[in-house]
Amino acid sequence: MARRRKGQSINGWLILDKPQGLTSTRAVGRVRHLFDASKAGHAGTLDPLATGILPLALGEATKTVPFVVDGRKAYRFTVRFGAETDTDDAEGKAVETSGQRPSRAEIEAALPRFTGDITQIPPRYSAIKVEGARAYDLAREDEDFELAPRTVTIDRLELTDHPDEDHCVIEVECGKGTYVRAIARDLGRMLGCLGHVEVLRRTRVGGFTEADTVTLAEVEEAAASEEGKEALLSLLRPVETALKDIPALSLSSSDAARLRQGQSVLLRGRDAPIMGGTVYAVSRGALVALGEVSQGEFRPKRIFNLPG
Repeated sequence: MARRRKGQSINGWLILDKPQGLTSTRAVGRVRHLFDASKAGHAGTLDPLATGILPLALGEATKTVPFVVDGRKAYRFTVRFGAETDTDDAEGKAVETSGQRPSRAEIEAALPRFTGDITQIPPRYSAIKVEGARAYDLAREDEDFELAPRTVTIDRLELTDHPDEDHCVIEVECGKGTYVRAIARDLGRMLGCLGHVEVLRRTRVGGFTEADTVTLAEVEEAAASEEGKEALLSLLRPVETALKDIPALSLSSSDAARLRQGQSVLLRGRDAPIMGGTVYAVSRGALVALGEVSQGEFRPKRIFNLPG
């Protein structure tokens, strides 16, 4: 029996501008196929309805995913007033309606109550696990279940447009685990008019912005071009791009060799860096390891197999 081909060793970040209607999982699968990559994953799910930044990690970049997932995020979304849906967005069916509509002043007055550390109940159609099952699977089967409230942090919530009485456009900057659909749902309830997300776009994930994005069409065009692999690789950002918010440590080739064997390295001499906590190590411009510095010693936690 022929052995299944596993794909090539492709390493780096592709900052995809996800199109509407595509799930995050399918986006990963499509990009992995186009690159013929052996390994791929994403940093933070986007709903099929949503567009915008979906950071995709290929190869060794998958080891840095937590540093992107934990980063601050920004969204721009449109709330449709007058109906609450079972999914809290436009893809669901209306479960309750209202003829009441808020004024711009009423919306602006309500937004401060959703900033800072707030408590949210996630949407029933979410990927949260309930006794081992995904909430969205239980919701589709009309199972009776409750989701526990969670504390999330919202740094900024600003009304940017109120084009008509049925809609408003809001920008939000928030921390990990925030559900924009829950903001729209709870805002509608507070204003007494009900509401859901009609349009949603993610505009920032950690240090990645819309200026960094590549469309799926551009990836497909690169794959079909005469340059082929070279054109695809030109779309990638280095693995260490995800680590730019933590200190870098430059090491000698001999110390790098020790790290690659999983051994700790002493930071010796008067020129030894004064640092502590999470650090990534490089040698001759290549990422070697991610680890912790304590008492003058670097202890590797993740080793990277990248060309030097």
